[in-house]
Amino acid sequence: MAQLITPAELDDLLRSSAVRVLDVRYRLDRPDGSAEHLEGHVPGAVYVDMETELSQHGRPDEGRHPLPPREALQAAAHRWGIDDGDTVVVYDDDRALGASRAWWLLTRSGIADVRILDGGLGAWTAAGLPVESGPVTPEPGAVRLAPIAEPVLSIDEAAALAASGVLIDVRAAERYRGEVEPIDPIAGHIPGAVNLPTGAYMDGERFRDAASLRALFGTVGVGDGVTAAVYCGSGVTAAQAVFAAELVGLELRIYPGSWSQWSNTPGRPVATGPAPAEVTGSV
Repeated sequence: MAQLITPAELDDLLRSSAVRVLDVRYRLDRPDGSAEHLEGHVPGAVYVDMETELSQHGRPDEGRHPLPPREALQAAAHRWGIDDGDTVVVYDDDRALGASRAWWLLTRSGIADVRILDGGLGAWTAAGLPVESGPVTPEPGAVRLAPIAEPVLSIDEAAALAASGVLIDVRAAERYRGEVEPIDPIAGHIPGAVNLPTGAYMDGERFRDAASLRALFGTVGVGDGVTAAVYCGSGVTAAQAVFAAELVGLELRIYPGSWSQWSNTPGRPVATGPAPAEVTGSV
């Protein structure tokens, strides 16, 4: 189940018990957040690299951010200093987009207690809590990760769900409609997918309240017992929607190949234009 932690709660946890904090700063236009991490981070936070640790590089038709193999993710978790039974807190500075990817991978790999810092680094500093600069190199951990047991959607399963269930595209509305495409070779969306952009789940840097999130998912037909999944540009930011859904007791699966895989696979149909009931937001 998705869990948030406030800055004050994290501060107390840092003072009273062992906790591993991960800095997962990542943006589409600035994927390497290591320089910002060195300038200032939550005390003891280890920098996590999206490109090399939370994904792997594959062929274009595998998508831009395929899920990393268990062995590679476990080696990264050892570098971060995680041991079995640790509480892990993840954060970023952009609507929990990078943090949600780390949360999803770690919880699905068997780590029971992974929380996202509510409001990210901005909320931490706004609360007057200290930051430190420079690199953080903890003692290596020895956590044992399990293979990801939760089924993720293949490209064919995503196509089938878009036709018979609910498949959510969380990219910006203009990318969904096919008006612009800054990265992938074709503009548009998977036929049948609905649009619920990443910004719609947030109130600034914080997740919206439970009632608002429930109502938001309801606008695209997601409710109790509904089979639904989510995709984005490359499989990274889709995890934010999964976290938001779990906050209110709903379930979403991920199509990790996302639009980058779909648009690089010959023969896949492409739709353009608005959804029947479009929800505004921004990536």
